[in-house]
Amino acid sequence: MIVAPIRNRWLVAVMGTILMIVLGTVYSWSFFQKPIVEAYGWSNSGVAWVFSTNILFLGISAAWSGINLPKFGPTKLAVIGAIMYGTGFVLGSLALKFHSLPALILGFGVVGGWGIGMSYVTPVISASKWFPDKQGFVTGMVVMGFGFGALVMSKFIAPTVLNIADGNLITSFFIIGAIILLLGFIAALFIKQPQAGYLPEGYTPPAKISATDNSKGEEITATEAIFTLKFLMIWVVFFVNITAGIMFISFQSPMMQDLWSLYRPGGDPVSLAAIGGTLIAVSSIFNGIGRFFWGGVSDRIGRIQTFRLILGSQLIVFVTLLFVTNPYIFALLVCYVLLCYGGGFGTMPAYIREVFSDRLMPVVYGAILTAWSAGGVLGPQIVGFMKDNFPQDAANYAFSIGTILLAIGFVLTLFLSNKR
Repeated sequence: MIVAPIRNRWLVAVMGTILMIVLGTVYSWSFFQKPIVEAYGWSNSGVAWVFSTNILFLGISAAWSGINLPKFGPTKLAVIGAIMYGTGFVLGSLALKFHSLPALILGFGVVGGWGIGMSYVTPVISASKWFPDKQGFVTGMVVMGFGFGALVMSKFIAPTVLNIADGNLITSFFIIGAIILLLGFIAALFIKQPQAGYLPEGYTPPAKISATDNSKGEEITATEAIFTLKFLMIWVVFFVNITAGIMFISFQSPMMQDLWSLYRPGGDPVSLAAIGGTLIAVSSIFNGIGRFFWGGVSDRIGRIQTFRLILGSQLIVFVTLLFVTNPYIFALLVCYVLLCYGGGFGTMPAYIREVFSDRLMPVVYGAILTAWSAGGVLGPQIVGFMKDNFPQDAANYAFSIGTILLAIGFVLTLFLSNKR
């Protein structure tokens, strides 16, 4: 594969953001959750496994890609990943045609999720190398694209395609897969890293600090870093924040529709779906903004201090959700949770870099993304299980579990610092 050399580093950043928007369309899964359940008669938890499996393999693939990025290079990983994600939708179309939930899990979940993970790490790490002088801003811009993906899918791509296909999910999945494959492939071609030793004109790098074990004064390896207590605690903090947010990402549309039906009975399915889709779109904006907002906050007050704010404030929100019956207040609180969810992804790369060094960053950051896998399984399954087994109290039970997890994560942040 031959691609012309990149002469404008901003082109890498912009195309990386576009690639992230394409990959982030996975966050609109709740747009399809209810229609699939109703059309095929599958359980909520069963269909939720499609999304859970996707995020599971996304995280595993991201970890693998971070380790193998030096070997294969960002362009190859990004291109193959984009192709696999688009193919996941196409395979999902075939699975729906043959009424096979396991095939849907395998196609969209395994293949699509692995593809997203392969591509995900490449623009983040590449952008940070092109912009050592603007790392926070550019990395925030790139990861913000992932948060905006659900907005693009839920308000533009999916409604347009469903309208063209007369609501046929099989045809819609196929067309969406083709769109994602094409857009992702084009954007991925521009994901390249600068030559070794590259520095922007006029930029003087700060003095380097080796990644050391402070107690011994010796350099540590990436493997040793991953097996430290500090890494484990950071992993759990990240996992808790992801689980809290992904509970809503996977089920926010059905939850909003259920609450709206109680608030204003008699709504037709089309209008309810539009209400759910609107929440997906608006919350995705907060998801994207959160990556910028909390990243900026962390530049001022510190990374772990930011995580304390993120988890502590969500703890209050989840307790409040136990008593909320107004859909407008519910939507507002969901948007705040997604603001914090995005904030975790916006703050974590810089935190990993500070605590474990630039040298270890690709491998350690890839490893920390396995928390995404675990949260992607647990979060949707909590809500899906509750909706299937305790439909009247599903939300309150799910919010109670979320409250406990957030409390654990918040306590752990009190034992972490920003020191290497």
